[in-house]
Amino acid sequence: MITLQKKPGKDFVILNLTDPQMNNAEWAEGHPHRKTIEHTLAELVRRTAPDLITVSGDLAWAGEDHSYEMLFSLLDSFGIPWAPVWGNHDNQKGAEYTDSLADRVLLRRHSIYEKGDPALGNGNYIISVEEEGRPVTALFMMDSHDREPFVNQKGETEEAWGRLNAAQIEWYSAEVEKIAAMGYCDSAMIMHIPVYAYRDASAAAYREGLNLREMTLEQSLSETVWNPGYEGSFGVQYEGVCSYSAEDGVFAAVKKAGHTRLILAGHDHINNWVIAYEGVKLAYGLKTGSGCYWRPQLSGGTVVTVSKDGISDLRHEYVDATAFHEAK
Repeated sequence: MITLQKKPGKDFVILNLTDPQMNNAEWAEGHPHRKTIEHTLAELVRRTAPDLITVSGDLAWAGEDHSYEMLFSLLDSFGIPWAPVWGNHDNQKGAEYTDSLADRVLLRRHSIYEKGDPALGNGNYIISVEEEGRPVTALFMMDSHDREPFVNQKGETEEAWGRLNAAQIEWYSAEVEKIAAMGYCDSAMIMHIPVYAYRDASAAAYREGLNLREMTLEQSLSETVWNPGYEGSFGVQYEGVCSYSAEDGVFAAVKKAGHTRLILAGHDHINNWVIAYEGVKLAYGLKTGSGCYWRPQLSGGTVVTVSKDGISDLRHEYVDATAFHEAK
C-alpha cells in the first residue's frame, strides 16, 4: 500500500486524467495533439492544485514508446505524485510489454505505482490517503486488461472488452475488508474499462425516448433528463457502454463489501456521465486531450475531492483547446 498525507483542515484533491492516447508522431513539436495535451494538463494543474494525479488508462498506443516517455516526462514535470492504471491499448502487446511500461513508470521521480501480483495483471495496488495517521480514503487501482473471448447466446465465440478477473475480485474483496476494519471512511476503484453495471446504470437513469447522441451538456444538467431517484446525475452518453459483454461480478462484490462509494473509469471517450446507482457513484472520467477520437467540448479532467470524512465531491474540469485545431 502506498500512503499519501492529507493536510489537516484542507481537502485532498485528486485530478484524474484518462485516454491521452497519442502516437509517437503526434508528440512532434507543434502538432495540435501535443499542444492540446500540454495546454490541458497545465491548465488543469493550475486550476485544481491537485495532491495526486491519476490516469485511468490508454496512456498511449502499445508499442509507441516515445509517446509513453513524453507523457511520463510531462506528468513528472509538475512535481506532483502521479499514478496510472493500464488500458486496453496499453495491454495490447501482451504482459511482457506492459511490464516494461511499469518498469519505466517506476523510474520516474514523482510516480507512485506497484505492479502487484502478476496473476491479477499489472498495477493492481492501493493508494491510501491519511490525515495525521488517521485513515481517510483508499483508492483501488485496477488493471482491466485488453480483450478476451466471449461465447454469445448463439454459442459463437467473439471478442469482448476486458474485465476484472476472478482473482482480482477475490483480491479486492479481501483487501477492502481489511481497509474497512482499519477505519477508512470509504474507498474508490479506478480502472480503464467500465464494469458491466455501467450498462445497467445508464438504462436505469436516463428517461426513455431521449436521443442520447444529440443531448447537450447543458441539457444533461436538467432533472427532466433523469428518472426519479437519479436527479443528481449529470453528463452525456454519445457512444455505447463498452464493458465486458455479460455480468462480470464486480458490482456485486462492491455492494457486498459496502465500502467503495465510487467507481471511476475511462475507455469511452465521448461519455462523461456520473450516476449514483444502488449506493455507488459510477463515473466516466473526462477524456484528456485530442488523441485518438474526441469531442472538443468533452476534454479536460475529473476532480475528486476528499474531505476528512472521505470522498465528498466529484466534478469535471473542462479545458477548451479548440484553438489548437482550427484551420490556419
